[in-house]
Amino acid sequence: MAAVLFSNATVFDGVSEEAVPGMNVLVVDGRIAEVSEHPISSKGAVEYDLGGRMLLPGLIDAHAHVFAINLVEERNRNIALTEMTARAVPRIRKMLDRGFTGIRDVAGGDVGIRNAIAQGYIPGPRLFVGGPALSQIGGHGDHRSLTDDRLDIDVNASAFTFTCRIVDGVENIRSVVRNELRKGADHIKVLASGGVGSPADAIEALQFTEDEIRVVVQEAAVRGKYVCAHAYESAAIAHSIRAGVRTIEHANLINAETAAMVAAADAYVVPTLVAYEVTAQHGEQLGLSPYVMEKLNMVNDAGIAMLGLCTDAGVKLGFGTDLMGEMEFAQLQEFTIRGRVQRPVDVIRSATSVNAEIVQMAGELGVIAPGAIADIIVVDGDPLKDIAILAEPEKNLRLIMKDGAIYKTDLAAK
Repeated sequence: MAAVLFSNATVFDGVSEEAVPGMNVLVVDGRIAEVSEHPISSKGAVEYDLGGRMLLPGLIDAHAHVFAINLVEERNRNIALTEMTARAVPRIRKMLDRGFTGIRDVAGGDVGIRNAIAQGYIPGPRLFVGGPALSQIGGHGDHRSLTDDRLDIDVNASAFTFTCRIVDGVENIRSVVRNELRKGADHIKVLASGGVGSPADAIEALQFTEDEIRVVVQEAAVRGKYVCAHAYESAAIAHSIRAGVRTIEHANLINAETAAMVAAADAYVVPTLVAYEVTAQHGEQLGLSPYVMEKLNMVNDAGIAMLGLCTDAGVKLGFGTDLMGEMEFAQLQEFTIRGRVQRPVDVIRSATSVNAEIVQMAGELGVIAPGAIADIIVVDGDPLKDIAILAEPEKNLRLIMKDGAIYKTDLAAK
Protein backbone atom coordinates (compact mmCIF):
# COMPACT_ATOMS: atom_id res chain seq x y z
CA MET A 1 0.00 0.00 0.00
CA ALA A 2 1.44 3.35 -1.06
CA ALA A 3 2.04 5.99 1.58
CA VAL A 4 -0.24 9.04 1.31
CA LEU A 5 0.67 12.56 2.40
CA PHE A 6 -1.97 15.22 3.01
CA SER A 7 -0.41 18.66 3.05
CA ASN A 8 -1.85 22.10 3.86
CA ALA A 9 -4.81 20.58 5.73
CA THR A 10 -7.05 22.10 8.35
CA VAL A 11 -7.22 19.22 10.83
CA PHE A 12 -10.03 18.48 13.23
CA ASP A 13 -8.71 15.61 15.31
CA GLY A 14 -12.08 14.36 16.61
CA VAL A 15 -11.33 15.44 20.17
CA SER A 16 -10.31 19.11 20.37
CA GLU A 17 -12.52 22.19 20.48
CA GLU A 18 -11.15 23.65 17.26
CA ALA A 19 -9.53 22.64 13.99
CA VAL A 20 -5.92 23.56 13.31
CA PRO A 21 -4.92 25.01 9.91
CA GLY A 22 -1.62 24.46 8.12
CA MET A 23 -1.19 20.84 9.15
CA ASN A 24 0.30 17.83 7.38
CA VAL A 25 -0.75 14.20 7.84
CA LEU A 26 1.20 11.16 6.67
CA VAL A 27 -0.48 7.78 6.24
CA VAL A 28 1.67 4.65 5.98
CA ASP A 29 0.46 1.04 5.82
CA GLY A 30 -3.09 1.88 6.77
CA ARG A 31 -2.27 4.00 9.81
CA ILE A 32 -1.57 7.62 10.54
CA ALA A 33 2.20 7.80 10.91
CA GLU A 34 2.66 11.51 11.58
CA VAL A 35 0.65 14.69 12.17
CA SER A 36 2.73 17.85 12.08
CA GLU A 37 2.63 21.59 11.55
CA HIS A 38 5.99 21.21 9.84
CA PRO A 39 6.49 19.86 6.31
CA ILE A 40 6.73 16.08 6.18
CA SER A 41 9.11 14.36 3.81
CA SER A 42 8.23 10.84 2.74
CA LYS A 43 9.92 9.32 -0.27
CA GLY A 44 7.43 7.75 -2.65
CA ALA A 45 4.31 9.02 -0.88
CA VAL A 46 1.36 10.15 -3.00
CA GLU A 47 0.72 13.76 -1.97
CA TYR A 48 -2.57 15.65 -1.89
CA ASP A 49 -2.35 19.39 -1.28
CA LEU A 50 -5.68 20.04 0.41
CA GLY A 51 -5.49 23.81 -0.01
CA GLY A 52 -6.76 24.41 3.51
CA ARG A 53 -9.69 22.00 3.27
CA MET A 54 -10.77 20.29 6.48
CA LEU A 55 -9.47 16.80 7.19
CA LEU A 56 -11.27 14.91 9.93
CA PRO A 57 -11.84 11.33 11.10
CA GLY A 58 -14.17 9.11 9.12
CA LEU A 59 -17.68 9.21 10.55
CA ILE A 60 -19.14 6.39 12.66
CA ASP A 61 -22.86 5.61 12.94
CA ALA A 62 -23.41 3.68 16.17
CA HIS A 63 -27.01 2.67 15.53
CA ALA A 64 -27.78 1.26 12.09
CA HIS A 65 -29.36 -1.83 10.54
CA VAL A 66 -27.70 -2.85 7.30
CA PHE A 67 -30.29 -5.54 6.56
CA ALA A 68 -33.33 -3.30 7.22
CA ILE A 69 -34.40 -3.29 3.59
CA ASN A 70 -38.05 -2.30 4.23
CA LEU A 71 -39.55 0.27 6.56
CA VAL A 72 -42.64 -1.92 7.09
CA GLU A 73 -41.24 -5.14 8.55
CA GLU A 74 -44.19 -7.26 7.45
CA ARG A 75 -42.91 -6.87 3.88
CA ASN A 76 -39.81 -8.89 4.84
CA ARG A 77 -41.82 -12.02 5.65
CA ASN A 78 -41.30 -13.78 2.30
CA ILE A 79 -37.84 -12.44 1.47
CA ALA A 80 -35.06 -15.04 1.47
CA LEU A 81 -31.74 -14.19 3.10
CA THR A 82 -30.01 -14.26 -0.28
CA GLU A 83 -32.34 -11.55 -1.61
CA MET A 84 -32.04 -9.61 1.66
CA THR A 85 -28.27 -9.60 1.37
CA ALA A 86 -28.31 -8.58 -2.29
CA ARG A 87 -30.62 -5.67 -1.49
CA ALA A 88 -28.46 -4.67 1.49
CA VAL A 89 -25.27 -4.33 -0.55
CA PRO A 90 -26.15 -0.97 -2.16
CA ARG A 91 -27.38 0.31 1.25
CA ILE A 92 -24.01 -0.55 2.74
CA ARG A 93 -22.05 1.08 -0.07
CA LYS A 94 -24.09 4.29 0.16
CA MET A 95 -23.18 4.56 3.85
CA LEU A 96 -19.50 4.65 2.91
CA ASP A 97 -20.28 7.10 0.08
CA ARG A 98 -21.68 9.48 2.73
CA GLY A 99 -18.42 9.41 4.69
CA PHE A 100 -19.33 6.76 7.27
CA THR A 101 -16.24 4.58 7.51
CA GLY A 102 -17.63 2.76 10.56
CA ILE A 103 -21.08 1.33 11.32
CA ARG A 104 -22.33 -0.40 14.46
CA ASP A 105 -25.21 -2.67 13.49
CA VAL A 106 -27.52 -3.27 16.43
CA ALA A 107 -29.92 -5.96 15.18
CA GLY A 108 -29.37 -8.30 12.27
CA GLY A 109 -25.89 -7.52 11.01
CA ASP A 110 -23.80 -10.65 11.50
CA VAL A 111 -20.20 -11.78 11.27
CA GLY A 112 -20.74 -12.92 7.67
CA ILE A 113 -21.51 -9.46 6.30
CA ARG A 114 -18.85 -7.94 8.56
CA ASN A 115 -16.21 -10.32 7.25
CA ALA A 116 -17.29 -9.94 3.61
CA ILE A 117 -16.66 -6.21 3.85
CA ALA A 118 -13.38 -6.64 5.73
CA GLN A 119 -12.14 -9.07 3.08
CA GLY A 120 -13.02 -6.70 0.25
CA TYR A 121 -15.90 -8.60 -1.35
CA ILE A 122 -18.33 -5.75 -0.65
CA PRO A 123 -17.39 -2.06 -0.52
CA GLY A 124 -18.60 -0.55 2.71
CA PRO A 125 -17.75 0.75 6.17
CA ARG A 126 -16.08 -1.46 8.76
CA LEU A 127 -18.92 -3.14 10.64
CA PHE A 128 -19.36 -3.88 14.33
CA VAL A 129 -22.12 -6.47 14.68
CA GLY A 130 -24.20 -8.19 17.36
CA GLY A 131 -26.27 -10.67 15.41
CA PRO A 132 -30.01 -10.79 16.18
CA ALA A 133 -31.31 -8.59 18.99
CA LEU A 134 -32.77 -10.46 21.96
CA SER A 135 -36.47 -10.04 22.68
CA GLN A 136 -38.62 -11.52 25.43
CA ILE A 137 -41.89 -13.25 24.58
CA GLY A 138 -44.34 -10.48 23.73
CA GLY A 139 -41.52 -7.97 23.48
CA HIS A 140 -40.42 -5.45 20.89
CA GLY A 141 -38.96 -8.20 18.67
CA ASP A 142 -41.90 -10.61 18.89
CA HIS A 143 -43.82 -10.17 15.65
CA ARG A 144 -45.77 -13.45 15.71
CA SER A 145 -49.43 -13.37 14.88
CA LEU A 146 -51.96 -13.78 17.71
CA THR A 147 -52.65 -17.36 16.65
CA ASP A 148 -48.97 -18.39 16.48
CA ASP A 149 -47.66 -19.89 19.74
CA ARG A 150 -44.52 -21.45 18.24
CA LEU A 151 -41.22 -20.48 19.83
CA ASP A 152 -38.99 -22.72 17.70
CA ILE A 153 -38.57 -19.95 15.14
CA ASP A 154 -35.85 -20.38 12.54
CA VAL A 155 -34.12 -16.98 12.47
CA ASN A 156 -32.63 -17.93 9.10
CA ALA A 157 -36.02 -18.57 7.49
CA SER A 158 -36.47 -15.07 6.06
CA ALA A 159 -35.54 -11.41 6.37
CA PHE A 160 -38.56 -11.08 8.70
CA THR A 161 -37.14 -13.41 11.37
CA PHE A 162 -33.42 -12.71 10.87
CA THR A 163 -32.99 -9.60 13.00
CA CYS A 164 -34.48 -10.73 16.36
CA ARG A 165 -34.44 -13.84 18.50
CA ILE A 166 -37.20 -14.52 21.05
CA VAL A 167 -35.79 -15.95 24.27
CA ASP A 168 -36.90 -16.03 27.94
CA GLY A 169 -35.29 -17.19 31.16
CA VAL A 170 -31.81 -16.70 32.55
CA GLU A 171 -30.29 -20.00 31.44
CA ASN A 172 -31.87 -19.95 28.00
CA ILE A 173 -30.56 -16.44 27.49
CA ARG A 174 -27.13 -17.46 28.71
CA SER A 175 -26.91 -20.17 26.05
CA VAL A 176 -28.06 -17.86 23.26
CA VAL A 177 -25.56 -15.15 24.23
CA ARG A 178 -22.70 -17.62 24.46
CA ASN A 179 -23.54 -18.86 20.99
CA GLU A 180 -23.53 -15.37 19.45
CA LEU A 181 -20.22 -14.61 21.15
CA ARG A 182 -18.86 -17.92 19.87
CA LYS A 183 -19.59 -16.72 16.34
CA GLY A 184 -17.62 -13.51 16.96
CA ALA A 185 -20.24 -10.89 17.86
CA ASP A 186 -18.80 -7.50 18.82
CA HIS A 187 -21.65 -6.73 21.24
CA ILE A 188 -25.06 -8.04 22.27
CA LYS A 189 -28.31 -6.07 22.07
CA VAL A 190 -31.31 -6.56 24.34
CA LEU A 191 -34.74 -5.06 23.76
CA ALA A 192 -35.48 -3.70 27.22
CA SER A 193 -38.66 -1.78 26.44
CA GLY A 194 -41.46 -1.49 23.96
CA GLY A 195 -40.73 0.18 20.66
CA VAL A 196 -42.14 2.21 17.83
CA GLY A 197 -42.24 -0.39 15.05
CA SER A 198 -43.62 -3.35 17.00
CA PRO A 199 -47.37 -3.94 16.58
CA ALA A 200 -48.40 -5.07 20.06
CA ASP A 201 -46.31 -3.45 22.82
CA ALA A 202 -46.48 0.00 24.37
CA ILE A 203 -43.38 2.19 24.39
CA GLU A 204 -43.30 2.23 28.21
CA ALA A 205 -43.55 -1.57 28.59
CA LEU A 206 -40.67 -2.89 30.70
CA GLN A 207 -39.09 -5.96 29.09
CA PHE A 208 -36.80 -8.66 30.50
CA THR A 209 -36.08 -8.93 34.21
CA GLU A 210 -32.94 -7.39 35.63
CA ASP A 211 -31.57 -10.89 36.20
CA GLU A 212 -32.13 -11.74 32.54
CA ILE A 213 -30.32 -8.61 31.36
CA ARG A 214 -27.58 -9.09 33.96
CA VAL A 215 -26.70 -12.53 32.62
CA VAL A 216 -26.28 -11.04 29.15
CA VAL A 217 -23.89 -8.46 30.60
CA GLN A 218 -21.98 -11.11 32.53
CA GLU A 219 -21.50 -13.39 29.53
CA ALA A 220 -20.48 -10.51 27.27
CA ALA A 221 -17.95 -9.29 29.83
CA VAL A 222 -16.29 -12.69 29.93
CA ARG A 223 -15.39 -12.16 26.25
CA GLY A 224 -14.44 -8.50 26.70
CA LYS A 225 -17.67 -7.38 25.00
CA TYR A 226 -20.60 -5.26 26.14
CA VAL A 227 -24.37 -4.91 25.98
CA CYS A 228 -26.55 -2.24 24.38
CA ALA A 229 -30.21 -1.87 25.29
CA HIS A 230 -33.14 -0.53 23.31
CA ALA A 231 -35.00 1.60 25.87
CA TYR A 232 -37.16 4.72 25.63
CA GLU A 233 -38.65 5.43 29.04
CA SER A 234 -36.82 6.08 32.31
CA ALA A 235 -37.91 2.90 34.11
CA ALA A 236 -36.52 0.72 31.32
CA ILE A 237 -33.32 2.76 31.13
CA ALA A 238 -32.75 2.54 34.90
CA HIS A 239 -33.59 -1.19 34.79
CA SER A 240 -30.88 -1.67 32.13
CA ILE A 241 -28.25 0.47 33.85
CA ARG A 242 -28.69 -1.40 37.14
CA ALA A 243 -28.04 -4.63 35.24
CA GLY A 244 -24.78 -3.28 33.81
CA VAL A 245 -25.76 -2.23 30.28
CA ARG A 246 -23.14 0.03 28.68
CA THR A 247 -25.10 1.87 25.96
CA ILE A 248 -28.73 2.95 25.93
CA GLU A 249 -30.27 3.22 22.47
CA HIS A 250 -32.82 6.02 21.82
CA ALA A 251 -33.71 7.16 25.39
CA ASN A 252 -36.20 9.74 24.10
CA LEU A 253 -38.39 9.67 27.22
CA ILE A 254 -35.59 9.86 29.80
CA ASN A 255 -35.97 12.16 32.82
CA ALA A 256 -33.29 14.17 34.63
CA GLU A 257 -32.91 11.69 37.51
CA THR A 258 -32.31 8.77 35.15
CA ALA A 259 -29.93 10.80 32.98
CA ALA A 260 -27.85 11.42 36.10
CA MET A 261 -27.90 7.67 36.79
CA VAL A 262 -26.59 6.93 33.27
CA ALA A 263 -23.81 9.48 33.70
CA ALA A 264 -22.82 8.08 37.11
CA ALA A 265 -22.54 4.60 35.57
CA ASP A 266 -20.18 5.98 32.89
CA ALA A 267 -22.61 4.63 30.31
CA TYR A 268 -23.60 6.12 26.95
CA VAL A 269 -26.81 7.21 25.27
CA VAL A 270 -27.06 6.86 21.49
CA PRO A 271 -29.76 9.21 20.15
CA THR A 272 -31.41 8.40 16.82
CA LEU A 273 -33.54 11.48 16.21
CA VAL A 274 -33.53 11.44 12.43
CA ALA A 275 -35.38 8.11 12.41
CA TYR A 276 -38.45 9.66 14.02
CA GLU A 277 -38.46 12.98 12.20
CA VAL A 278 -38.09 11.54 8.71
CA THR A 279 -40.30 8.52 9.28
CA ALA A 280 -43.02 10.76 10.73
CA GLN A 281 -42.98 12.65 7.44
CA HIS A 282 -43.23 9.58 5.21
CA GLY A 283 -44.38 6.63 7.34
CA GLU A 284 -48.12 6.83 6.79
CA GLN A 285 -47.86 6.88 2.99
CA LEU A 286 -45.39 3.98 3.14
CA GLY A 287 -47.83 1.82 5.09
CA LEU A 288 -47.14 2.23 8.82
CA SER A 289 -50.19 1.53 10.96
CA PRO A 290 -52.01 4.30 12.91
CA TYR A 291 -50.78 2.76 16.20
CA VAL A 292 -47.15 2.80 15.06
CA MET A 293 -47.55 6.40 13.82
CA GLU A 294 -49.00 7.40 17.22
CA LYS A 295 -45.98 5.97 19.03
CA LEU A 296 -43.64 7.52 16.48
CA ASN A 297 -45.05 11.00 17.04
CA MET A 298 -44.76 10.62 20.82
CA VAL A 299 -41.02 9.84 20.78
CA ASN A 300 -40.35 12.36 18.00
CA ASP A 301 -41.72 15.19 20.13
CA ALA A 302 -39.52 14.20 23.09
CA GLY A 303 -36.22 13.74 21.27
CA ILE A 304 -34.82 17.25 21.39
CA ALA A 305 -35.62 17.59 25.10
CA MET A 306 -33.71 14.35 25.71
CA LEU A 307 -30.54 15.91 24.29
CA GLY A 308 -30.74 18.75 26.78
CA LEU A 309 -31.42 16.51 29.76
CA CYS A 310 -28.51 14.22 28.91
CA THR A 311 -26.11 17.09 28.22
CA ASP A 312 -26.98 18.78 31.50
CA ALA A 313 -26.38 15.52 33.37
CA GLY A 314 -23.01 14.94 31.69
CA VAL A 315 -24.08 11.83 29.77
CA LYS A 316 -21.74 10.81 26.95
CA LEU A 317 -23.77 11.01 23.74
CA GLY A 318 -23.02 8.82 20.76
CA PHE A 319 -24.40 9.29 17.26
CA GLY A 320 -26.93 6.97 15.62
CA THR A 321 -29.61 7.02 12.93
CA ASP A 322 -31.74 3.81 13.04
CA LEU A 323 -33.11 4.34 9.53
CA MET A 324 -35.12 1.52 8.02
CA GLY A 325 -35.72 0.71 4.38
CA GLU A 326 -36.70 3.68 2.28
CA MET A 327 -35.57 6.16 4.96
CA GLU A 328 -31.84 5.41 4.69
CA PHE A 329 -31.28 8.40 2.39
CA ALA A 330 -31.57 10.70 5.45
CA GLN A 331 -28.59 9.31 7.39
CA LEU A 332 -26.63 12.58 7.42
CA GLN A 333 -29.63 14.62 8.51
CA GLU A 334 -28.95 13.52 12.09
CA PHE A 335 -26.19 16.16 12.07
CA THR A 336 -28.52 19.03 11.23
CA ILE A 337 -31.25 17.88 13.63
CA ARG A 338 -28.87 17.71 16.56
CA GLY A 339 -27.22 20.93 15.42
CA ARG A 340 -30.43 22.75 16.29
CA VAL A 341 -29.59 22.48 20.00
CA GLN A 342 -25.99 21.22 20.20
CA ARG A 343 -22.71 22.82 19.20
CA PRO A 344 -21.40 21.43 15.91
CA VAL A 345 -18.16 20.32 17.56
CA ASP A 346 -20.07 18.21 20.09
CA VAL A 347 -22.14 16.51 17.40
CA ILE A 348 -19.05 15.74 15.32
CA ARG A 349 -17.23 14.39 18.38
CA SER A 350 -20.25 12.12 18.98
CA ALA A 351 -19.85 10.72 15.45
CA THR A 352 -16.09 10.28 15.74
CA SER A 353 -14.19 9.90 19.02
CA VAL A 354 -17.20 9.15 21.26
CA ASN A 355 -18.52 6.48 18.91
CA ALA A 356 -15.01 5.03 18.70
CA GLU A 357 -15.16 4.58 22.48
CA ILE A 358 -18.55 2.91 22.14
CA VAL A 359 -17.25 0.34 19.64
CA GLN A 360 -14.21 -0.27 21.88
CA MET A 361 -11.78 1.33 19.43
CA ALA A 362 -10.77 4.46 21.35
CA GLY A 363 -7.53 5.89 19.96
CA GLU A 364 -7.78 3.54 16.96
CA LEU A 365 -10.77 5.11 15.21
CA GLY A 366 -12.46 8.49 15.43
CA VAL A 367 -9.26 10.48 15.82
CA ILE A 368 -6.54 12.02 13.70
CA ALA A 369 -3.45 11.06 15.69
CA PRO A 370 -0.25 9.06 15.18
CA GLY A 371 -0.95 5.34 15.40
CA ALA A 372 -4.66 5.60 14.63
CA ILE A 373 -6.22 3.65 11.77
CA ALA A 374 -6.37 5.92 8.72
CA ASP A 375 -10.13 6.33 8.30
CA ILE A 376 -10.29 9.91 7.02
CA ILE A 377 -12.60 12.27 5.18
CA VAL A 378 -11.88 15.65 3.58
CA VAL A 379 -14.59 18.29 3.13
CA ASP A 380 -14.98 21.76 1.70
CA GLY A 381 -15.98 24.40 4.23
CA ASP A 382 -15.94 24.31 8.01
CA PRO A 383 -18.49 21.96 9.61
CA LEU A 384 -17.46 23.27 13.04
CA LYS A 385 -19.19 26.50 12.01
CA ASP A 386 -21.88 25.04 9.75
CA ILE A 387 -22.80 21.45 10.60
CA ALA A 388 -25.00 21.24 7.48
CA ILE A 389 -21.83 20.91 5.39
CA LEU A 390 -21.67 17.24 6.42
CA ALA A 391 -25.26 16.68 5.29
CA GLU A 392 -24.46 17.53 1.65
CA PRO A 393 -21.75 15.08 0.56
CA GLU A 394 -22.49 15.54 -3.13
CA LYS A 395 -21.34 19.18 -2.74
CA ASN A 396 -18.80 19.09 0.06
CA LEU A 397 -17.28 15.62 0.54
CA ARG A 398 -14.05 15.56 -1.46
CA LEU A 399 -12.20 12.46 -0.25
CA ILE A 400 -12.94 9.26 1.65
CA MET A 401 -10.13 7.06 2.97
CA LYS A 402 -10.67 3.77 4.78
CA ASP A 403 -7.84 1.69 6.23
CA GLY A 404 -5.31 3.96 4.53
CA ALA A 405 -6.70 3.34 1.03
CA ILE A 406 -8.48 6.10 -0.86
CA TYR A 407 -11.98 4.83 -1.60
CA LYS A 408 -13.19 7.93 -3.45
CA THR A 409 -11.90 11.42 -4.32
CA ASP A 410 -12.15 14.09 -6.96
CA LEU A 411 -8.94 15.73 -5.78
CA ALA A 412 -5.82 15.45 -7.93
CA ALA A 413 -2.57 14.20 -6.43
CA LYS A 414 0.51 16.37 -6.92
